[in-house]
Amino acid sequence: MNILNTPDERGHFGAFGGRYIAETLMPAILELTEAYAKAQQNQEFQDDLQALFTNYVGRPTPLFFARGLTEKMGGAKIYLKREDLAHTGAHKINNTMGQALLAHHMGKTKVIAETGAGQHGVATATAAAYFGMECKVFMGVEDISRQAPNVKRMELLGAEVVPVSSGTGTLKDAMNEAMRYWVGAVEDTFYVIGSVAGPHPYPAMVRDFQRVIGDEAKRQIMEAEGRLPDTLVACVGGGSNAMGLFYPFVGDKDVEMVGVEAAGIGIESGKHSASLGAGEIGVLHGSKSYVLQTQDGQIQEAHSVSAGLDYPGVGPEHALLKEEGRARYVSIKDDEALNAFHTLSRAEGILPALESSHAMAWAMKEAARRSKDDVILVNLSGRGDKDLETVLKHMERKGA
Repeated sequence: MNILNTPDERGHFGAFGGRYIAETLMPAILELTEAYAKAQQNQEFQDDLQALFTNYVGRPTPLFFARGLTEKMGGAKIYLKREDLAHTGAHKINNTMGQALLAHHMGKTKVIAETGAGQHGVATATAAAYFGMECKVFMGVEDISRQAPNVKRMELLGAEVVPVSSGTGTLKDAMNEAMRYWVGAVEDTFYVIGSVAGPHPYPAMVRDFQRVIGDEAKRQIMEAEGRLPDTLVACVGGGSNAMGLFYPFVGDKDVEMVGVEAAGIGIESGKHSASLGAGEIGVLHGSKSYVLQTQDGQIQEAHSVSAGLDYPGVGPEHALLKEEGRARYVSIKDDEALNAFHTLSRAEGILPALESSHAMAWAMKEAARRSKDDVILVNLSGRGDKDLETVLKHMERKGA
């Protein structure tokens, strides 16, 4: 299989992906598939999207040489792709502006979304406000508690935040509820999925809207170093920021791609979110991929200190990259991510999101082992302001 040419017309990434959905959703999915295919060939749509990226999102985001952190680690050069500097403070805005623009072209007047850490919810509420659309954001009650500032931001932007108390009250349950709501509202409502997950065409469509990260990074590292990086690093929950960085480099076989999942309090404890590292093949939210599940096939509860990584599945294209050996997937524990949060904050004056802190933790350890001639490029997918309450509670527990 040529992994550059995926998915096929039915949304399969090798053995993964596809459409596993209720019959009632199929007309909406087919309408979306046709509309997105036309948008890809529509120069006016592409021009509008580029203008939004430049004038509203604030692209290109910088590629920053982390000199202080590099000196502290004493090994490979560390570069940071600063998606935390995009409008709303995370890479999520790339995808939501793309999907909201598509919804606008389709004549939809309402959007819905699910969110975990709140970054996707804020980005969707922002896009809805820009296009003058009604917006509902489904969010687990546990995540509402962990991410209160982002809940207020969504409400200030005019969105209705719908609490979801079923299950564990986290991202998985919010996505379940959003899909249930969409079944009864497909006529005028567009579902803005926040990651490279869900039924076809969402995984490929979200990837395409996020590939701007990798396209820019490729140009920027060539300008800075005159060559491609040795290693790309990004955190992986559902996997949209990682896929956005990785995709333009898939054909560059000498560039290593490393996705960092959340090991929580340890893989052996069962309290983690490492779907690729410790999951099995199954179906979740409309597509086949690696999923955390029990021996009976029930979805297993995920755990991470980072709400954005607290998801028991992963995008199907990551499953293919793992199976083909084109990318490798590692994991970082909660404590390691929190330590990386503090290290980057003090070395560079940058507060990273706890999601990104997982990628940073692995990159720091790896940089210390590498030659000073090596280059590691990390996607800093979001800023850490939203995680201050979690970080401060952790510091209190440790007596810091």
